[in-house]
Order: sequence, then structure tokens, then C-alpha cells
Amino acid sequence: MAGQLAAVPGIRAVVLGGSRARGTHRPDSDWDLGLYYRGAPDMAALTALAGEVQGSPVEVAGPGGWGPWVNGGAWLRVDGTQVDWILRDLDRVEAVWSDCRQGRYEVGVQPGHPLGFWSPAYPGEVALGRVLADPQRELTRLQSEVLDYPEPLRKALADAAWEADFSVTAARKSAPSGDRLHVSLCLSRAFGILTQSLHAHHRTWCLNEKGALAAAAALPDTPADFADRAGEALRGLDAAAVETAAAVVSDVRAVLARTSA
Repeated sequence: MAGQLAAVPGIRAVVLGGSRARGTHRPDSDWDLGLYYRGAPDMAALTALAGEVQGSPVEVAGPGGWGPWVNGGAWLRVDGTQVDWILRDLDRVEAVWSDCRQGRYEVGVQPGHPLGFWSPAYPGEVALGRVLADPQRELTRLQSEVLDYPEPLRKALADAAWEADFSVTAARKSAPSGDRLHVSLCLSRAFGILTQSLHAHHRTWCLNEKGALAAAAALPDTPADFADRAGEALRGLDAAAVETAAAVVSDVRAVLARTSA
């Protein structure tokens, strides 16, 4: 399938991503294929190929069809197995990588990413993916670059932990009135930022929210019971939960400050 996709006009490389690329998959895990393109991919050819491999018509979302960051693609069922095609604009990925090397990143609003889409996920996907088809070796060259986590990005994302404190302060103001929606959003944001900061501190790519809490908890020097205390706070969503979250934020920031020094 990767070979067929790479032959579609506009498609420059195909990469296996997700848990199957990292070797953490279950037997029922999806197969995620990143379709890296330049310019405008031939959507008619992609749609025809999708229908051919599935054996029935498939809707393929073009660039931007799934939002500004996830972009577009298709959900296929091939021989009973879920296969996802995900479009990636290679020019944009390279531009984001250039920003990351300077310590610049964005957090964009994106359906399916409740804590936002953190732009370093683009080079992270390349770093953690398995190149299946790359006729001109464009992505292979990029992958060799992104394996070296940039120090400016590490510092910028580690420093972003200040916002976790800010979010907990906002939650503290809403907890007495029982505003559980606002408290839950603030605390979720705080813990999400901490997972990004901890991953960056160890020069480890964090691609999205799924599994990020457990992954951050497993990193060296992460405070004891980090994930358990975060879970406790997210279940409670009251004044006591906010103070639990505040203690977690303080502990993580102390680790970041101590080891950075």
C-alpha cells in the first residue's frame, strides 16, 4: 500500500506512525500511515486508491478537511483491519522543524486534540515513524535531523511549565463555587503542560495527549505518584483537588529547575 500511495502525484513519502511504529501496539491497534506531500496531492487518485484497497467507496478529506493541524486523510477498513491515512504537508513540517530549532512552537486549536495541537508533534512524528516509501529520500534526510532534539526547544517547552501554575490559580478561584467544568479544564490543561515539559526536559517527543500522562510518569526524575495524584485531582475537581494539583505542579517545576541548573 505504501508503494501505491507513493506513486500518487504529490505524495513524496509514506511513513508508518503510531503505536505500530513504536512497537507498543496491541493486536487490535490501527495502522497509521502518514502521507507526506508537497503542493497539492492528487485527491482524485487518492480517493480511487482508497476505494480500491477497501473494496468500497471511501471519503478522503483533502488538506484542511480535518482541521488546520491534523489536516486530512481517510479511515479505511482493509481485510477487517483499521488503516488510517493522515495527510502531512512536508513544506509545513519542515517550516515547523525550522521554528523548533529556534525554540519556537505553536499550540493550535484542533478537533480531536482537547489540549491543543502542539506543533513539535510534526517533527516528533517524523522522528518516531518508520519510513515505508521515500523515493527521493526527502523524509529520510529529515528524519536524520529530527533525531537530535534541539536544545532551544527543550528549554522553551520546559519553561512552559509556568502556565501550569497559572491554570491551577485559575482553578482555585472557581472551585469554591463548584464550577466543575472550569476546574476540570484548568487542571487538565495544567497536567497536559507538565507532560509536555517533562518530555521536552528529557528530549523525548510528545505527540499528543493519548498516553502522555503515563509516559511522563515513567520518565526519570518525575515526582513519585505523579500520575496517581493527577488522577486524584481530576476525579475530585474540588478545593482539595486543586491543592493536590498545585502540589504536583510545584514538585514538577522543582525537578525542572534543579536538573536544568
